[in-house]
Amino acid sequence: MAGVTFMPLALGRNVMRNLHASSPVLSNVGAFSRRCSFKDFSIPWASSHRTYSSHNGRNCIIQSQVGSIQMIAINRPHKRNAVDPETAKYLHEAMQDFEADENTSAAVLYGKDGVFCAGFDLSALASGGYQESLVSTADDVQGPMGPTRFLCSKPVIAAIEGYAVAGGLELALWCDLRVMDETAILGVFCRRFGVPLVDGGTVRLPKLIGLSRALDLILTGREVRAKEALEIGLVNRVCDTGSAVGRALLLAQEISKFPSECMRADRMSAYYSSFDASSIQDAIRYEYENGLKVIEKESIPGAKNFVSGIGRHGSFNLHKTHTKS
Repeated sequence: MAGVTFMPLALGRNVMRNLHASSPVLSNVGAFSRRCSFKDFSIPWASSHRTYSSHNGRNCIIQSQVGSIQMIAINRPHKRNAVDPETAKYLHEAMQDFEADENTSAAVLYGKDGVFCAGFDLSALASGGYQESLVSTADDVQGPMGPTRFLCSKPVIAAIEGYAVAGGLELALWCDLRVMDETAILGVFCRRFGVPLVDGGTVRLPKLIGLSRALDLILTGREVRAKEALEIGLVNRVCDTGSAVGRALLLAQEISKFPSECMRADRMSAYYSSFDASSIQDAIRYEYENGLKVIEKESIPGAKNFVSGIGRHGSFNLHKTHTKS
């Protein structure tokens, strides 16, 4: 699993000591995410690990559990985490396992050794090893890059360090949110070699940033740095160098503290209105009918909590009662 490099070393030792001594879900994660990058050591408080091994014995996908958050790493650093057909298969399986796991609330997708993903492995493409992958997934939920043709019911956050280009950019676009290292680079770099976007890049990118900006990136293949990516809405957060995975984990925990069924209903409604609705009336109907399902289970208890004083004055502390001043 990707690990952590601490700066300075003495501070890192103190954080590690505190992590081992404290609850695994994560009183120290805020400070931790600001001070370290996930590169060289294993995550010390992960409650479980699972690997997906390729035919040569390499663990190409690594799953770890941190509380209710699943950390999913692409582990092909010798290829800048470029995805070959076998890795795509295991990444798809890892996401399906995440979807089926009732004990997980969100996932963080990242790449080992400081690179998110350099796209589809062009050596596999050049050798002709891609045909079976493309043919077998043309009408399936698995895409050439893995999970890009199905929609999870739970949020997935991309932690982008190094390069997220070509198919790697498409994987990041597939995620709900994107946290980007200030030195990372995005781009449709496959433009240079005549490799098309076939994992939803031409579908999701215009929806996220608008057709004009999307065409600029698609047609030119130029690189996009963090400042521009944030300004045009291509990413949601920009963070210090080497802290994207920690920041993404913190963000996943923040959104996971909310009532889950309500959050997932609103999320699915947003996707439906963006990609599936035939009209605004259809979108509003879906939103209403989907929202009704959670009112008795979560909305009424939530309203009672508010009446009792929890969450007053815009507070996001859902455990503390506010009294009138």
